[in-house]
Amino acid sequence: MDNNRQLTPAEQKRKEVFDAKCEEMYAKDYIKSDLTFSVTKANMYALIIMLPFLVGFMGWYFVVNISRFSFGYGLIGLAVMFFAMILLTVIHELIHGITWAAFAKKHFKSIEFGIVWKMLTPYCTCSDTLAKWQYIIGAAMPTIIVGFIPAIIAIYCNSFLLFLVFWIMIAAGGGDALIILKTLRHRSKEKECVYLDHPYECGVVVFEKEK
Repeated sequence: MDNNRQLTPAEQKRKEVFDAKCEEMYAKDYIKSDLTFSVTKANMYALIIMLPFLVGFMGWYFVVNISRFSFGYGLIGLAVMFFAMILLTVIHELIHGITWAAFAKKHFKSIEFGIVWKMLTPYCTCSDTLAKWQYIIGAAMPTIIVGFIPAIIAIYCNSFLLFLVFWIMIAAGGGDALIILKTLRHRSKEKECVYLDHPYECGVVVFEKEK
């Protein structure tokens, strides 16, 4: 946990629900493993982990469009980019919620959205336990839908403005990529495990036990 950050009332409420869920899992003989990191650390490493994708996509754009590249959008284009990124950030979090809700037992009752204002970081969290693959799909889907796929389309439409918007959305998926990488690297020693989203940090905890 980031000890320099005070929990908001919403985060404190989720922490109480999370703690109760942990006690319930302990009572069923599950062992908890922590796969989380602070929001501060996520923001630090997010860009680094996405750098190969960002360089690759930018190179891809110029290889395809080098003979017909132009920008020339001016202030109007920059304003469009700004508002498009705000809208896409909201959509990014909605996609997290929709995907996890499809897997969660309580569906959208398990989903909560919000913003860590001190970090200007929006979030979506799921209070229900999920299988590993379900959690990873929910974490990856926004960057695929509002990042990779539309960026590829923009490359072949030779729209640098749109490409730049979706390229930035790829960068914005760095925190999710960090969580996915840490989750994939975890090797469960037990036969039964479920994943629970952390209520205020980036990442999950894993509950494991022998069947």
